[in-house]
Amino acid sequence: MFIANAYAQTASHLPASISSLVQFAPLLLIVVVFYFLLIRPQQTAQKTLKAQLTALKRGDRVVTAGGIIGVIKKVGEGATELDVEIAPNVTVSVVRSTITTVITPVAANDKT
Repeated sequence: MFIANAYAQTASHLPASISSLVQFAPLLLIVVVFYFLLIRPQQTAQKTLKAQLTALKRGDRVVTAGGIIGVIKKVGEGATELDVEIAPNVTVSVVRSTITTVITPVAANDKT
């Protein structure tokens, strides 16, 4: 007596293909937002680091994956290992792929 029948309504004014597209639109929007906010910047950072690793030369300051800061003393063209001085007269051999950051010194006129 107090309960009315409830009937499901369909979007009869839209064709089936468009209504299914409308249902997936938020999911597609999320994928696009993730691509532009997370994936694309990470890819550009990886490309930049790869270019920096191939351009390493003697005298560059680097940070290894273990957090050790040092100066490159010896690097071979195309070699996977390079020698990094981490303290005066202390040189270690480091694999090129473990270098995470190349520290660029700030010029005296560029300080802000």
